Amino acid sequence: MPSQENRSITDLGTLKALAHPLRMRLYRALCVSRTATASHLADQVDEAVSLVSYHLRKLAEHGLVEEAEPQSADGRERWWQPASEGVSIRDADFRDAPERAAAHIAATRLFHEQRADMYRRYLDERPTWGPGWNSAAPDSEALLRLTAGELDEMREELIALMNKYDALGRAAGDTEGRENVAVHVYGFPFRV
Repeated sequence: MPSQENRSITDLGTLKALAHPLRMRLYRALCVSRTATASHLADQVDEAVSLVSYHLRKLAEHGLVEEAEPQSADGRERWWQPASEGVSIRDADFRDAPERAAAHIAATRLFHEQRADMYRRYLDERPTWGPGWNSAAPDSEALLRLTAGELDEMREELIALMNKYDALGRAAGDTEGRENVAVHVYGFPFRV
């Protein structure tokens, strides 16, 4: 079981460790499975076990993942789990120096590209999900006129709502009809 609810990343080294394309995919896969071996994760990301093991150790050096209790009798297997329920990376923690701000923007771009890839994969696989899932999957855009404070309040309310449904899903476990669901929310100012 992860030791912290949510870890706030504020140091550049940890941000750079997570902002590696394969490491982020491994971290995300481990968050979904909750525990896994390097072999299990290597199958999911289609990479060599030795490479996956290396990147898991790098994530562990920064406290992002940790060893988990063995899930099988095979003592040779090393099991991993996320060190926290999730991570939080805030702009405010990286805008104090140009190098830190640039690293934060680069990491954010990577995270958004991977999220877009996940959504494109869903669209490609959409016919296999059936009408129930396709009707339930939101795809919307709202163009609002807000202050920075109102946007921040909305962000907090959306996080609370997602946490509520995450808790429901965790409590229900692997019940029939339950699938992994990604919810991506972006809110940002723009000018026409």
